[in-house]
Amino acid sequence: MADLKDIISRFKTEGTVAEVTQFGSGLINDTYKVRTAEAECPDYILQRINHNIFRDVDMLQSNIEAVTGHIRKKLEAAGEGDIGRKVLNFIPTDSGKTYCRVGDQWWRMMVFIPNARTYETVNPKFSYFAGKAFGNFQSMLADLDKPLGETIPDFHNMEFRLRQFHDALGENAAGRAGEVKYYIDEIEKRAEEMCKAERLHREGLLPKRICHCDTKVNNMMFDDNGDVLCVIDLDTVMPSYVFSDYGDFLRTGANTGAEDDRNLDNVNFDMEIFEAFTKGYLESARSFLLPVETENLPYAAALFPYMQCVRFLTDYLNGDTYYKIRYPEHNLVRTKAQFKLLQSVEGHSGQMQKYIDGIMRP
Repeated sequence: MADLKDIISRFKTEGTVAEVTQFGSGLINDTYKVRTAEAECPDYILQRINHNIFRDVDMLQSNIEAVTGHIRKKLEAAGEGDIGRKVLNFIPTDSGKTYCRVGDQWWRMMVFIPNARTYETVNPKFSYFAGKAFGNFQSMLADLDKPLGETIPDFHNMEFRLRQFHDALGENAAGRAGEVKYYIDEIEKRAEEMCKAERLHREGLLPKRICHCDTKVNNMMFDDNGDVLCVIDLDTVMPSYVFSDYGDFLRTGANTGAEDDRNLDNVNFDMEIFEAFTKGYLESARSFLLPVETENLPYAAALFPYMQCVRFLTDYLNGDTYYKIRYPEHNLVRTKAQFKLLQSVEGHSGQMQKYIDGIMRP
């Protein structure tokens, strides 16, 4: 175990460390709350960055600094109050960097946001808040001129995910291809349509924006009045299509079943969640969105269950080498559940487009 107080001492914090305790339930980074003894000094969050996932820590922190700095300037220009609670504030080390390396581990610190909380609830009310917050996040960063790097290369690149799938199919390492022919055929049937975003980008029609790329309800901080303070967990912020933030939320938030639901009757696309999230998103993002982006939001809703279906089936064909499984058919069960969600999304495509058109109509 690293000496946490020694690590903390490398950052330019205020006050005396009184207590360090584990904090939150994140699956990627190890997080600790640092309480200071002096009432006038802030508390802090200390995080060990998962270097197995985020290989280029300098790029990671450079992205985050650019994003938080730009948002802070926007809030100041708008005359916002309480800015310290509306954007994350990372603490520098003596060298001026917002992270330090100790042995083979990378660490960072930020100011703890007091009187704030996150929620796990996915319902229409919080889905609306999520849409509004992530749309506003994209809107504030639409004019950021500093180029950002991809912290996870090809994270939401459908062409890349299909190449992985075709490699797995060709190798058939686990000898399972024969038993999943139906799903292979269904994936292939949709492949060209689902790579539409990459084609539109190459044709110069679809821009890449600065996106969060991990749009969950619990990646927002709320104040005691229930108002959104800020978006958090910025490790995956990188250039992507707006479809990433829109479709990724709906894949999980609007699924009436579990991601690995064995009972496919449970799995459907919840239009009430869709409408609430879409309303919030378009209210805050419509100022910068192009017609090609709004016209393809139903495509985005289908893209992400399709992409996850491809990824689960790829891992099943490879012999379960990427995702943790609880039983031998777990990745196949996940594949079937995601495909059922995809079919439900496809069945609602006309209804979705009509709802979006109604909001966008002058």
